Amino acid sequence: MKLDYVPLLPIQRELQGLPRNYARFERYIRTMTNAYGEQGMLVPLLAANPMAKDHVTALLDALLALDADGLAARALEEASERLGDVPGDVKVTLVVADDLMGGWTNRYDYEHQIRFQVGGPPNRLPKWLKHFWVWGLLWSSEPATERAVREAMLAAVDRTGYVYRHGLARNLRDMLVQEGEVMVMAGCTGPILDADDIAYTREVLVPYLGASDKRTVIECMFGDTAGRTLGFTPRGLSHWAGLALALHDARAKAAAIG
Repeated sequence: MKLDYVPLLPIQRELQGLPRNYARFERYIRTMTNAYGEQGMLVPLLAANPMAKDHVTALLDALLALDADGLAARALEEASERLGDVPGDVKVTLVVADDLMGGWTNRYDYEHQIRFQVGGPPNRLPKWLKHFWVWGLLWSSEPATERAVREAMLAAVDRTGYVYRHGLARNLRDMLVQEGEVMVMAGCTGPILDADDIAYTREVLVPYLGASDKRTVIECMFGDTAGRTLGFTPRGLSHWAGLALALHDARAKAAAIG
């Protein structure tokens, strides 16, 4: 898979610099739907909040000062070798999603979409797209750090490779395996739970391993904090509980293989 990094953070920052009115929204739509430009429609900008407030401006400034685009591009060089068996040319980027004050952005709904509903062979495109896009999400509720940039970028491209090789995950069991392996490949440092919480999470999830519906998956993968934001059922699970279990098990598997 040929990875071509396209820096969209400066474009997002330029939009943020406009007055927060309908003219900014119109400019956002024109920019995103750049159908006749070289890059075609800038699909990743769908995740951005075009009417975001100053906290997103501050985060974008911090990311640009950190050279987040450069960090992401260098991370892709690291990932390209292990993705050599995946066909197609891919445009790759980073985007800030506004989960802090964005009225239309529920983080956990986005997390479900980006992890479990996006995929397919990069060499097959709908007619309305010029390029296959992969994007890492950075969240307005979290600070700008080198680790966050690397993990967001590497997890996004490694997930694309995983889905190409294995297909979209069909149920919670498959999703746990997928995300565990993706996080290990991407060098993710968390989420982490203590041994008792890992054992408890494993016990709670067993009856739902065959489930595929969005509600159950969000409740089990992301925990009670996530579920409450969507009016879902608390199951006594810590924040990111399923992901922590997935990472724990994938690390244990990798250690056993040596």
